[in-house]
Amino acid sequence: MKPGRGPFDVWAPRADRLRVVIGGETVEMTRGADGWWTPAEPTPDVAGAAVDYGYLIDDEDTPRPDPRSRRQPAGVHQLSRTDDPATYRWNDAGWTGRQLAGSVIYELHVGTFTPEGTFDAALGRIDHLREIGVDLVELMPVNAFNGTHNWGYDGVAWFAVHEGYGGPDGYRRFVDGCHAAGLGVIQDVVYNHLGPSGNYLPEFGPYLKDGANTWGDLVNLDGPDSDEVRRYVLDNVRMWLEDYHVDGLRLDAVHALSDSGHQHLLEEMAVEVAALSAYQRRPLTLIAESDLNDTRLVRPREAGGYGLDAQWSDDFHHALHVALTGETAGYYADFEPLSALAKVCEQGFFHDGTWSSFRGRYHGFPVDRRAMPAWRLVVCNQNHDQIGNRARGDRFTEALDEHQLGCAAMLTLCGPFTPMLFMGEEWAASSPFQFFTSHPEPELGTATAEGRIREFEQMGWDPDVVPDPQHPETYQRSNLDWTELASGRHARLLEVYRALARLRRERPELTDPSFLSVSCTADEDSRVFTMRRGDLLVVANFGDADVELPVEAGGLLFATGEGVGLEAGTLTLPAHAGAVVSR
Repeated sequence: MKPGRGPFDVWAPRADRLRVVIGGETVEMTRGADGWWTPAEPTPDVAGAAVDYGYLIDDEDTPRPDPRSRRQPAGVHQLSRTDDPATYRWNDAGWTGRQLAGSVIYELHVGTFTPEGTFDAALGRIDHLREIGVDLVELMPVNAFNGTHNWGYDGVAWFAVHEGYGGPDGYRRFVDGCHAAGLGVIQDVVYNHLGPSGNYLPEFGPYLKDGANTWGDLVNLDGPDSDEVRRYVLDNVRMWLEDYHVDGLRLDAVHALSDSGHQHLLEEMAVEVAALSAYQRRPLTLIAESDLNDTRLVRPREAGGYGLDAQWSDDFHHALHVALTGETAGYYADFEPLSALAKVCEQGFFHDGTWSSFRGRYHGFPVDRRAMPAWRLVVCNQNHDQIGNRARGDRFTEALDEHQLGCAAMLTLCGPFTPMLFMGEEWAASSPFQFFTSHPEPELGTATAEGRIREFEQMGWDPDVVPDPQHPETYQRSNLDWTELASGRHARLLEVYRALARLRRERPELTDPSFLSVSCTADEDSRVFTMRRGDLLVVANFGDADVELPVEAGGLLFATGEGVGLEAGTLTLPAHAGAVVSR
């Protein structure tokens, strides 16, 4: 339902005739001059009730779901069901939010985070997240999709919460519980395309336009009748922040939004969210996933930017990944020198107008380090894309030793940026995170599997090792095993993350947002990397030999494991080890 309209009003300018089926009864609708249709007869009072309904377009005899449906209990091809947000009794009246600056984000997929794969089960692990210093929980997309399991980026009902996770009430309980535990919630949302199955929006109106991006047809953000389509997106933004009390949104692949309008959708979004934040008196955060390396996204509007709060920086991941693994295929090639990591940590982007061999062109723009706080860049050493979009969906825990995993955590959590962890990394989870789907249509499943193989050609990966996204075992393998935490390297790495969480709370240097407070060195021969943050020195030995370094140090605050020592101004680091020392 659109704010200010009746529960069964719908925008359908392409329809010549429209009827709404409510609880088994069919009611004719009348069209307004603006393309919105309203029932011509009285309809049931649905306040606090759950009523199934759908729309008969023209002379069709199969009802279509509501474009703004809040529930799809029988799947995305079936009737919608009403959901009244006012019926839930929230317990977070005292919640004042979490600002992004200084925070740690934890990304998770609801379906594979726990064996049950539900919001309620995920809520049962909140204490674990608090112990590793998490402030904001970021959920991969939870909107309705076709099938039983999916990454979520194939959603077609943007306003509906996937029933298998617990539906709208399960989602509300999750957010409410997170707030009670002192954690904010960020929801990953997709506005650049719709999934391949169950997208009936074009039957109602011009939601799409000519052209396509990597994942599907372009959303109509700037063509005829695009004002209503933009309103559709903006109302979805407000739904998460108002009706579900979410604290922020991660905006998927904003570089794939095609918008040549007088005001970019992202800026319009930032304006509305800022106004809502002022009204609600709590921070509301917008984080863009973008591969443009352009800080215009996060510059304030008065400085000519769009006014978003933060954006992902993949360059940090790539530089750290290469330093740890030595992989240089595909887009990793430019990050081979250790100096790439130093540049990223000091300047924000590696590609800031430099040549990108993977793209075959110059890429990116410099960061204004004097003006922009470093927390506006969100970084990670692993995430759903960087694991799941590998051929086997393998985590680098398969190839790295404990010291190396500790260095990955140390540089992510002790660097100048906003750190994001990916579920399971904190205990070196043995489970992969593979790309999985459950399309009921066989031809769609085949097309998805073949498309995955084509995607990996440019990276030089063996197509024979790519798992079938449709096979149930691909999904099952991706589920976390929580029994691992209690023993061996899993338990030891978990303690590393807990120690880094404590250090982050104790030392203000680690949340200092100034780029100018960061200075790095990178020795290409010894493979020793240092990062100075005020009175702290972060050191990582990426080399295969033990090293001894003279340091101006007063104490050893953190070590990645055994063998690290500090005595008489000399820091001893075994191969692959790291440490944080103070003056």
